[in-house]
Amino acid sequence: MKALKTSRLIIDEMTLADALFILEILNDADFIRYVADRGIRTEERAKEYLTDRVMVSYKEHGFGMAAVRLKDSRKIIGMCGLIKRDSLQDVDIGYGFLPSARGQGYAREAVEAVLAMGRKDFGLKRIAAIIHPENRPSRALAESVGMQLDSMIRLTPDDDEICLYLVDT
Repeated sequence: MKALKTSRLIIDEMTLADALFILEILNDADFIRYVADRGIRTEERAKEYLTDRVMVSYKEHGFGMAAVRLKDSRKIIGMCGLIKRDSLQDVDIGYGFLPSARGQGYAREAVEAVLAMGRKDFGLKRIAAIIHPENRPSRALAESVGMQLDSMIRLTPDDDEICLYLVDT
């Protein structure tokens, strides 16, 4: 995946050096509540997560969850990227930001850049987002970039229902 640059951000592939960020974001209370508890509790497990999931996606699809860094300091503040799931027809966009980076427009800036990349670099005609129904900020962000609620779905029969948003790119 090529690095993306916006006015304030650099969005690029994660490396093992980002393990402490992964450990922090995956244990954030909102991430656990609205996405999942991945059970990652150590830096070593965070490195395994990066190797086994994130970096595999880069190799298999050319895209995946990417680090969102402040352009001026290179500090990682979040993640945003495209995900190909067996359980969804369309590629979906995912995003998560540290509490200190929320409410400043960084997520929208990153999402807009990643949606544009999906269209330009990968020829995606439609991109999905799956969002917990109670995650109002995430739903508002999806709607602000033109995504529309399509339906309520379950990724597996045992999962709770989640919102499926779609946007034609």
